Amino acid sequence: MSRTEILIRIKEAEKAADGKIERAESDRRAAVADARRESVKRIQDASANARAKADSAIAKEQEALGMKRQEEIKKGEAEAAALEKASGKNVDKAKKFLIDEFVRTLNAAS
Repeated sequence: MSRTEILIRIKEAEKAADGKIERAESDRRAAVADARRESVKRIQDASANARAKADSAIAKEQEALGMKRQEEIKKGEAEAAALEKASGKNVDKAKKFLIDEFVRTLNAAS
């Protein structure tokens, strides 16, 4: 093999090696870009899932609080009705007491 042939083969081997290196670098960049896109997608999906769970939990709590609120309102209305009923019985007694006191005051002043 002549020296020229050896140099030509070396140049071809270097050219082939440069091509392989270039393809490997291109593949590496593509793999890194794909990995970044995948990680961003996973982060966004996880964030969306977390928001959905939080919204669901908030909705459940709001529903529970709404039910508790209604129970408290009913309880308060029942207590108010009981107080109104009890006070209705005492209105006549209070009127009689006030009239008696007024009359007593007038009698004491005369």
